[in-house]
Amino acid sequence: MMTEFGYVETGRATLHYASEGEGPLVLFVHGFPEGWYSWRHQLPAVAAAGYRAVAVDVRGYGGSTKRHAISEYSLQELAADMAGAAAALSERPAVIVGHDWGAPISWTSALLHPQQFRAIACLSVPHSAPGEIPTDEVHDKIFTQRGRYFYQVDFQDEGRAEAELEADPAETIRKFYYALSGDAPDGTWPTDKKPGDGLLKGLIEPPIPLLWLTQEDVAHYAFEFGRSGFRGPLNRYRNRRRDWNMLRSRNSHVIAQPSLFISGTRDLATRLAGSDGLDRMKDLLPGLMGIHMLEGAGHWTQQEKPHEVNSLLVDWLAQLDG
Repeated sequence: MMTEFGYVETGRATLHYASEGEGPLVLFVHGFPEGWYSWRHQLPAVAAAGYRAVAVDVRGYGGSTKRHAISEYSLQELAADMAGAAAALSERPAVIVGHDWGAPISWTSALLHPQQFRAIACLSVPHSAPGEIPTDEVHDKIFTQRGRYFYQVDFQDEGRAEAELEADPAETIRKFYYALSGDAPDGTWPTDKKPGDGLLKGLIEPPIPLLWLTQEDVAHYAFEFGRSGFRGPLNRYRNRRRDWNMLRSRNSHVIAQPSLFISGTRDLATRLAGSDGLDRMKDLLPGLMGIHMLEGAGHWTQQEKPHEVNSLLVDWLAQLDG
């Protein structure tokens, strides 16, 4: 099945997308540092099941709108992009699927725009309600005040993080992807770094070619980030307080639509949600139809375990529409 490329106007931005198939819309939302390409294995499988599978470049990535201001990358803005894209691409409410930052974007899209999204599946990052303390204050207390490195704190330094990651995008992808993958042995992620050390310090090259990340895959990502840069992607991390304020202003964080959650047993992002993160998520998702933890998978769920993810998504879609 041929992949088609196009652009959709959301009313707030122009998003580049890849599309396969015909039928009810399934909208895929990627995380950091990815792009539509991270769903390359899911598009044909979902299209073959009778759906129009569309993977966007999130604002700031690839061929999509790129703006300088940090506020342009808040969850509220990006959720509005997804709602606008869904409305423009389909007369019916869509299914939305998100991974990594694409998961909070998708959870927020379903929460703020329920009329546009009839169901939601997310990978890696569980749905949660905002805590009583702003996320940036939590990070400051746990990491900065104790002299510990945390990449999300490091990313707050405008310009410095961009310069580091843009110096060699291929190196950034290889090292960061490997360090958070299921292939990396325990201890690959360095724990002795100090604030200001930067993301790449202490990260190593993959010792062997990765079956799920080929040289061609790395070259694709390197080209995309070489032309788009990292400011937009990094600005997502710089909206913690703005996102917290917006979500705290809501009376409810319950998402009523049918939902699904998939992650890996070695995914550090899922662990960051805490040992009770999945249990807390259940209370907010009355339509939850399953939690699946893929043995040995790291953070790049749909790229590391494409066949397992495809099977779970297609089976879930069949249950929705059966």
